[in-house]
Amino acid sequence: MAAVATATLTGCGSRENKVETTDFVDDVKVALADSGRIDLNALQWTREPKAFEVKGDTIAITTAPHTDLWQRTYYHFQNDNAPVLQMKTKEKFFSFVVKTDFTQSHQRFDQCGIVMYLDSENWLKGSVEYENDEFQHLGSVATNKGYSDWATTAIPADVKTMWYRFSRREDDYCIECSTDGENFSQMRICHMYAAADEISFGIYACSPEESSFTALFSDMKITECVWKAHDGQQPDE
Repeated sequence: MAAVATATLTGCGSRENKVETTDFVDDVKVALADSGRIDLNALQWTREPKAFEVKGDTIAITTAPHTDLWQRTYYHFQNDNAPVLQMKTKEKFFSFVVKTDFTQSHQRFDQCGIVMYLDSENWLKGSVEYENDEFQHLGSVATNKGYSDWATTAIPADVKTMWYRFSRREDDYCIECSTDGENFSQMRICHMYAAADEISFGIYACSPEESSFTALFSDMKITECVWKAHDGQQPDE
């Protein structure tokens, strides 16, 4: 047991600070035992946004200008100030699903999606980034040991909602996306060196340029891992 300081989500969008002595609570195991239901008030901010609100099963996050997550590669800058809301787990096999609504995004690079934020130099995210009135970028970023990559594809600008599914198989991870919440397509499979044991994962939103918008997150659930074991070529001996 240890004394820890926590900042929990409250329905009115305010911060509640407290110091308590507690055992580790595995949020995934709690959710699986409750038929996948996630207690939104148990989620914790890594960084709080400009404003947020909880209504029923929906979380609204309003971004502040010049907030982002990126490390070094190509652009050479290091941005590490995006608001991140997460839960913790040591569970090695599970899937997390969330619906995002970014109807209000309007400035280049406005974005919202899923994230596994471990520390400033090790994290994984998937999102849609606004580009212009014609197209936007659906993509994912894996940051290992302080260097980010960005894998993207262009999608029409009139797409305003996207579901994501984040799955874990030990220290390997899969991000999928869906436009209807039923049929998912693979975006990325990756290995995260710093994510072999306890991880934190959840949602994020940010506006890297001079912008602010409100992103909506809903339909969050935890399931048994739907990313099944590979049934093709067998591992090398």
